[in-house]
Amino acid sequence: MNLHALLDFGPLQQEFGTVMKAFWGTIRLALLSGIGSLILGTVLAAMRVSPTPVLRGAGALYIYIFRNTPLTLVLLFCSLGLSDTLHLQISHDPSTNGFWLATIGLTIYTASFVCESLRAGINTVPLGQAEAARSIGLTFTQSLRLVVLPQAFRTVIAPLGSVFIAMIKNTTVALAAGYFEASAQMKQMFDTYGGTIPIFLGFAIGFMVLTLPTGFFFGWLSKRLAVAR
Repeated sequence: MNLHALLDFGPLQQEFGTVMKAFWGTIRLALLSGIGSLILGTVLAAMRVSPTPVLRGAGALYIYIFRNTPLTLVLLFCSLGLSDTLHLQISHDPSTNGFWLATIGLTIYTASFVCESLRAGINTVPLGQAEAARSIGLTFTQSLRLVVLPQAFRTVIAPLGSVFIAMIKNTTVALAAGYFEASAQMKQMFDTYGGTIPIFLGFAIGFMVLTLPTGFFFGWLSKRLAVAR
């Protein structure tokens, strides 16, 4: 391949609409997975600090399994296990079905990291506040919801931002679940046009556009909502 072909921006211009569509797919996948993992991670964190041994054990088992399992295997399980073996068909459209399978895989994987970040935040809340909540008659659930979790979330905004940035980058393996997003589009363009520098730079900048504002936003939010001790 000659130098002119290696530095040719023509392929990006020709496929601009397709590239934007692929990045929109990445954004949708990251948003839904982020919301799902935040909800599931909060439930898991509550289980991890629960006074009930069974719930604590179940939460710990979940964390140990999914934190130590490669994301690619989780996504393959969603594709081969849930879809092919158990015949879980969320949609008859293969692309939509792949999207939801990838969302499920990313959610259950990322939730384990959200849980541990949030549990660290719970541990920073002074024990006396939880005891004071119980002394006025609040149940464990009420104490967690009204006293502990609001402070824990404010404490771990920055770590949660890191988790969500990592999740955005983890969408690059969503093809394992059958979903075609930005990184899969980049690979297809490499196969079609060759591994040129403009294609690589275009997709690298695209991912930076997604991750850098996310990092700045969580950094700003962390300072804005910092808990004064």
